[in-house]
Amino acid sequence: MTAEWSQWPRRHSRVVDVVVAILLCALATYASRFIDHGNGQGPVAVRPISPGVFALSAAASIALLWRRAYPRAVLAITTACGIAIGALGVEVSVFTAGAAFVAMYSLGLWYPDARIAKLGPVVAGAALLITSLVHDFNPLLTGGRITLVAGDLLAGAFAEAGRNRRNYLAALHARAELAERTREEEARQRVGEERVRIARELHDIVAHHMALAHAQASTAAYLLRSQPDQAQEMLDELAGTTSAALRELKATVGLLREDDSDAPLEPTPGLAQLSELLTSFERTGLTLSLSITGVPRPLSPGADLTAYRIIQEALTNVTKHASTATATVRLDYSRLLLTISISDDGGDAPETVRGEQDSADRESNAQGYGLIGMNERAVSVGGHLRAGRKPGGGFEVTTELPLEPPKTPDDEDTTP
Repeated sequence: MTAEWSQWPRRHSRVVDVVVAILLCALATYASRFIDHGNGQGPVAVRPISPGVFALSAAASIALLWRRAYPRAVLAITTACGIAIGALGVEVSVFTAGAAFVAMYSLGLWYPDARIAKLGPVVAGAALLITSLVHDFNPLLTGGRITLVAGDLLAGAFAEAGRNRRNYLAALHARAELAERTREEEARQRVGEERVRIARELHDIVAHHMALAHAQASTAAYLLRSQPDQAQEMLDELAGTTSAALRELKATVGLLREDDSDAPLEPTPGLAQLSELLTSFERTGLTLSLSITGVPRPLSPGADLTAYRIIQEALTNVTKHASTATATVRLDYSRLLLTISISDDGGDAPETVRGEQDSADRESNAQGYGLIGMNERAVSVGGHLRAGRKPGGGFEVTTELPLEPPKTPDDEDTTP
């Protein structure tokens, strides 16, 4: 209720201006009836209402109705009316020239030029004070002249306070709008990053499992006539591969659903599942060797998933594109970095780290996107990736990923 009442004058500014104009006109007309000699010559005298004073007071009060739109012109009109009232023999004071002081406040509050907004009230107040001195110089200090100076100071102070409050509220409003735009931009950026991450996950899942399924199906077709038992075993593994692909696809696509609270949460892949990953490739006929140097250290969840996906994608590329059945995976732990190398000993791999491709080879396009995805994954966790042909033949993918800092000083490796 209090907040509504505080906003009422702002919502009904025209009504407020009319009421103020009527009150100021009545106050100026009433105050003009009293003659204060101020020099001990006798009591205050009362005289009839002057039609001229009433007309000037009414004109000054009516001019206040446009004080928001034309504050400088309104101040000039009201000051001129106050000077004219003094010329009619009425002492100029804050009561008889009240409209001029309201105009001073309006100029200081709403005029855009700050220099004129501060200088205008001073000039108008000085003009009214000079008019009062010309009317009756002796005595120098009277009640009317004191009110002129006090009214001029109060009008300037209230105008400055109102201008500062308005600027403060405008700054708060601009800051709130900026914060809202920033939140929207951050939300859009997070949505875009999440889409890219899910796209990487889908690419890795589909490429890996489809490559395994293709290799297992080809092997089963080759063994079907000569070795049906092994063909049946390969078909069973093919069913397991496709089931695993469907489970991972369901888990990844489930992230896009609005309501996935009932969806089962599977552990995020990482180097802990590396042996299972290598076993799945070995079932397709790929011979793998794994070497680990240094003391294994934990990675952050993002880096752990990145390491797993890079190894998975690199071995998938070996299965799809390299004319070899052997590959090597090396993990080298240092004090701050984990270096992962996946290499094969033969086959054509026309990709470089920048994703240059042989347009005549249809499969190289998929391999190029795979390298781009691996490089983006490495950069996203603070690492970097290199890929290219080896001097002695074959292809090698090497990435360096940051390790988590040791929890205690005793866990640090002091080897430089």
